[in-house]
Amino acid sequence: MGKKKNYDSEFCGSLPLNHINVIQSYGYLIILDKQSLDILQLSENVADLLEKPVQELINKPFSDHADVEALKKLQQRFNENISNKVPLAISVKGTKMQSLVHFKDEYLILELEKWDQSSERSFTNVFEEVKYAIAAIEQAGDIETVSRIAVQELRKLTGFDGIMMYRFDSDWNGTVIAEDKVQGQGLENYLGHTFPASDIPKQARQLYLKNTYRLIPDRDFEPVRLYPVINPKTNAFIDLSDCNLRGVAAVHLEYLKNMNVCASMSIRVTHNGELWGLIACHHLTPLYLSFELCGVCELLSSVVSNKITSILYKQDFELKAGLQKQQTALIAQVYAKNDLLDGLLNDSECNLMEVFNAGGVVAIQDGMPHVIGDVPDNAFLENFVLWLQNKNIEKLFVTDELPAEYDEALPYSRIASGVLAIPVDGEQGDFIMCFRPEVVQTIKWGGDPNQAINFEPDRKNYHPRNSFKLWQQTVHNTAVAWNRHELEIAENMRSFIYEYTTKGRQIN
Repeated sequence: MGKKKNYDSEFCGSLPLNHINVIQSYGYLIILDKQSLDILQLSENVADLLEKPVQELINKPFSDHADVEALKKLQQRFNENISNKVPLAISVKGTKMQSLVHFKDEYLILELEKWDQSSERSFTNVFEEVKYAIAAIEQAGDIETVSRIAVQELRKLTGFDGIMMYRFDSDWNGTVIAEDKVQGQGLENYLGHTFPASDIPKQARQLYLKNTYRLIPDRDFEPVRLYPVINPKTNAFIDLSDCNLRGVAAVHLEYLKNMNVCASMSIRVTHNGELWGLIACHHLTPLYLSFELCGVCELLSSVVSNKITSILYKQDFELKAGLQKQQTALIAQVYAKNDLLDGLLNDSECNLMEVFNAGGVVAIQDGMPHVIGDVPDNAFLENFVLWLQNKNIEKLFVTDELPAEYDEALPYSRIASGVLAIPVDGEQGDFIMCFRPEVVQTIKWGGDPNQAINFEPDRKNYHPRNSFKLWQQTVHNTAVAWNRHELEIAENMRSFIYEYTTKGRQIN
């Protein structure tokens, strides 16, 4: 048993993940002066690439080691008109390398990876599969189908042992809605399981708005430090928010270890410019994805996001249109009957209970309840009206957890766990109240969410939970939440009722 709890972590969410100041070891990071292209800062493994100590490379022209003509042309082409990272092939010490160039106000950031010879043919090999995956996603008619196709096709393309897709709820918990994996090799099945918001805290979620994906080829990598530690242009740690190579917080590496995962990749799914969900890819051994294959994942992220957005827009439009149609019919019925209460609370299919998908509706007028459906008894209603009056409700009062806000509602949770109250004349105690019944929820957590963060005695160091085994929670005393279109209709009805009752007509 239990009630809803917010598992988002303010502590984890406040950690400056973008200033972690180390990178993963599968690539190289070089920061250049925007004008001179002199080296300002670099990852210490660049010493191996350029065959010189990092101390001797600082403030020296990058052109001494690389063909920078393509970089100069790229800079001239985009000038100040781009904020995203741009891919660029570049030759460094005679070695063909792939890079991402970040254009910043005072400097350039180069993320470098050695050219994967096999990757030149890899795109050709996967091109037909990519086309099929895009076509299949585009033809899907619902979110479940899109999600299932996405994880299946991504696993074919990338070779990860397991891929799952989960969507965030309003509290940022993520529920797995699709999964595809090799069975019997050590990865748990998580379909239908929910992971607490603290697993991907606020800071990490914000970074996914800057990075389409997050690749960790090997959780046991040796972090590579930057030299010098402080960026000479900003006199601070460099902001690595949008760098794919950015190092990984120790607690997340421990999290992967506890999941029996050695390599991982997370791919964002967005809706209306916000993070809607993630596609999580897991492998039992180290797994590096080529530059091109990461680009394919980036492409499919956009395709999936656009398709889900299209489906959500369609669902949203249909819901709004249906509610508006019901509202119009309800208002017409009031005028046809020339009686507000009879128009709103009659026994036909067109009444407030149907419009708001409620279990019962009561209109209090001059202390008298007028009821349709299941509502609490008169004693409760009298006290509840007094409680609402003390809150000075001017527009709407709405909740899907009434017993959590009003103790006296607990015995009535079966029929009144949610309420939408519309004041007709709050000072006189005239309200229309729509009640929703309790919907008992069983949440299948991926491990005990109360153990998601475990502090050491010093209260400074902490660890993620050790187990991701099923941990079930039954949530009582909550109702189906009121959606924004229902609230809009409720506000419209409040305005209509006010106008109707102030035009000389009586409420009864």
